[in-house]
Amino acid sequence: MPADPLHRAGTPQRSTTSLPPSGSGASAIEVRRSSRRRRTVSAYREGDRTIVLIPARMSEAEERRWVSVMLDKLAAQESKRVLGDTELSERAQRLSAQYFDGRARPTSVRWVTNQNTRWGSCTPSEGSIRLSHRLQGMPEYVVDYVLLHELAHLLVPGHGPRFWRLLEAYPRTERAKGYLEGVVAADRLPHLPGVRGE
Repeated sequence: MPADPLHRAGTPQRSTTSLPPSGSGASAIEVRRSSRRRRTVSAYREGDRTIVLIPARMSEAEERRWVSVMLDKLAAQESKRVLGDTELSERAQRLSAQYFDGRARPTSVRWVTNQNTRWGSCTPSEGSIRLSHRLQGMPEYVVDYVLLHELAHLLVPGHGPRFWRLLEAYPRTERAKGYLEGVVAADRLPHLPGVRGE
């Protein structure tokens, strides 16, 4: 059965919503079945929700398998997408509106290549946010977490309880922190001679 992640045709016949499998980037998955859809399976993100479109005749086991396949495809597509400074700034504005009622208003948001020991930085007095270029190519939920972390610093400068309460609103905070900790840990692993990297 071919999968077409960009195809969205077909009127939904039945829709189910579930929690995502561990490791996926979405907070909820909505499966829409369509009698008009014969062979294609597609998926797209809609805010924090992933919509998966499948043929109505598909069994529950096939549905589970295709949901997993499409989540992997979406994650792979997102990890290849690199946002420019303008898109990064627009993303920061959307995240501020969604999680902080628009109260965090950066004057500039941009990628920088001189941050090799931190993922991002913020200068609250100037309203500027800088993200390390090392985040480029990481899953969107990780970039969003770092952006939200720096946006929160525009509202609360330190890392006290008030700061962490702000970040509790983002449902992927712990997952993103775990991902970044994994990247740091992997960088510390010894590189064995004779083993070729990617």
